[in-house]
Amino acid sequence: MSKKFLTDVIAKSGDMSAVAAGKLAADIIDAIKTEIVSSGRFTIPDFGAFAVRETPKRTGLNPKTGEKVQIKAGATVRFKASPALKGAALAGVKKGKRKAKA
Repeated sequence: MSKKFLTDVIAKSGDMSAVAAGKLAADIIDAIKTEIVSSGRFTIPDFGAFAVRETPKRTGLNPKTGEKVQIKAGATVRFKASPALKGAALAGVKKGKRKAKA
């Protein structure tokens, strides 16, 4: 999903201009970022949850030389889909397979 896709959906459903929809999409994205930074978690009911996870310091390998390299500890955002989203995705996959057989 892209910001343009989100803007188009908002513009069509809200019957507003593309500029206003783009501003609204940007505001929604900023609100989600702010919530993740402040609380470390953001949940959208029937869609899923975003959560910050810390990554530990570890040793990796340089693919070119094969030498060991120290990788610093950090953080990443993980997404866990809700059961409703998983069910809808599974139904879509099954529907796609039925169309392919026909």
